[in-house]
Amino acid sequence: MDQRKVNVLAREYCDDIKRKNKPIILSHHMLPGLQQGQEKMSKSDPSSSIFMEDEEVEVKTKIKKAYCPPQIVEGNPCLEYIKHIVFPWFNKFKVERNPENGGEKIYESFKNLSLTMKVADYIRVT
Repeated sequence: MDQRKVNVLAREYCDDIKRKNKPIILSHHMLPGLQQGQEKMSKSDPSSSIFMEDEEVEVKTKIKKAYCPPQIVEGNPCLEYIKHIVFPWFNKFKVERNPENGGEKIYESFKNLSLTMKVADYIRVT
């Protein structure tokens, strides 16, 4: 059962048993899996998900292997992470490139990023 459905079920159950204090559920945007065609992350495929307990090296490895099609914004897992995690936290996204590839570029809005870059050409975890 989907996590959101379980949360609603828990709150409805509290109504049924006349419980005054219901569970509080804090949800965030559902992130896709990191591989092509995965609508959401899944614990059953650890390579397609980033977990809170993952070490930095694991996160970097997973991102390097992520499906990141150039010039595709919709359904692009890398862009979803940038949009829903990086921008809200840092208010910018920095692309580090060699000078011969145009040098460093900083995007200060997701709209600007999604309109102006070929994602797969730029995303590199160092």
